[in-house]
Amino acid sequence: MTPRAPHPSSSEAIFRYTVVSRVQVRVHGGQKQADAVRAVAGEAHLTLGGTRRLVGKRTLYRWLAAFREDGLDGLEPKARPASDSSPVLPNRFLGFLRKQKEADPKASFPEIIRRAQLLGVLEPGEHIDRGTVWRAAGRMGLDTRCHRTRKDADVRRFEYAHRMQMMLADGKHFRAGEGRAKRVALFFLDDASRYGLHVVVGTSENASLFLRGLYETVRRHGLMTAIFLDNGPGFIALDTIAAVAKLDANWITGTAGYAPGHGKIEKFNQTAQDDVLRYLPDNPEVDPDCGALELRLQHWLREVYNHEPHSALGKDTTPTQRWEADERPLRFPDDDADLRRRFVVHEHRTVSNDNVVSFDGVIYEIPLGHRRDRIQLHRHLLDDTIAMVHDGRLVRLAPVDPHANATSGRARPGQQPEQAQPHLPPSAAELAYRRDYAPVVGQDGGFIDPDTPNHED
Repeated sequence: MTPRAPHPSSSEAIFRYTVVSRVQVRVHGGQKQADAVRAVAGEAHLTLGGTRRLVGKRTLYRWLAAFREDGLDGLEPKARPASDSSPVLPNRFLGFLRKQKEADPKASFPEIIRRAQLLGVLEPGEHIDRGTVWRAAGRMGLDTRCHRTRKDADVRRFEYAHRMQMMLADGKHFRAGEGRAKRVALFFLDDASRYGLHVVVGTSENASLFLRGLYETVRRHGLMTAIFLDNGPGFIALDTIAAVAKLDANWITGTAGYAPGHGKIEKFNQTAQDDVLRYLPDNPEVDPDCGALELRLQHWLREVYNHEPHSALGKDTTPTQRWEADERPLRFPDDDADLRRRFVVHEHRTVSNDNVVSFDGVIYEIPLGHRRDRIQLHRHLLDDTIAMVHDGRLVRLAPVDPHANATSGRARPGQQPEQAQPHLPPSAAELAYRRDYAPVVGQDGGFIDPDTPNHED
């Protein structure tokens, strides 16, 4: 017989071979095959791609039989034969399914089932499982994907030529300390040089944490032309967008056109996980305080990562070397006051009759003299405070303390002279009162003037 030419095995066949080998090692060690299969089926197996995968007992028995019969070739995945029939679904529905998917490829299988019920293809009360329809469509060669991707979508790899033309930012969740406290680290990277710019640590991924990291990054490394963010809660907040706009930077989220941006930051996240983050949980020597963790990660970023050769920059080039060799000058704000002014947004509110305004569910007390006025509030994003201009000065507002207001003295207006009330004509009530309750005697008190001619002795 002519020997069969060897061919490279697929990654799936190699994975199956590693799982089968674990079963056979247990059998050769004296364990019964049933016990070996049960033990291996209860374990999670690592694929060549680095993900964990479970394998059932029936699948293990099938793989064992195939390997003993054909070796590694028997573990190659077999393509299911195409078939337009189904032992469960009626033929009238299968024909309807093919026509519907060909006419409307984006139609979901539940939608096609509903169409069949409304058009009388299915009998009243006839129930069809969507999973059965999905498997039948696969055997029929129909497209079973939920989301079709455009083949002409522009997802070219991008890389800017100079530093600070594009900054990448993303959050990495991890646990730290003996108590496994939940923490998140926001990393800021330069796209051209892969230089680690900054990292901040918090308890959750929010806009306040990102804005603080952005402010410290700009203060240390200057302004960027564009910033690439994902769709995390701290990056799509309105405060984040407003701050990026005030820095005169372009705000880009992780859309399909910039898919490689996710790859760059995720590759960095893997490096951070392998080098430092995986050593933090369950470690009694690690302080879970956010400030302590921030100092630890900043040291790793600036003293270790930035000085290690990077595969995307060349064999012997480090991010620091690429950063320092770039001749593009860095752009900084005029001063720290100018930078902090860029993190101030303005909102307009109408003052209520009791001299308060509401902002983000918090009621702030306004100085006297602005009732029913339309005022401009200055919101400082870095420290999350509210201020307004009063008598030519920027006054910071404080939330209302109703308990203190209940016992504090009330402000007294300045003394003003009382104005005399104008003389008004008698009201109708006064006139009726005068009519019904007229004096019993006249104005002379009932006394008769003796000089009156009609006087009788």
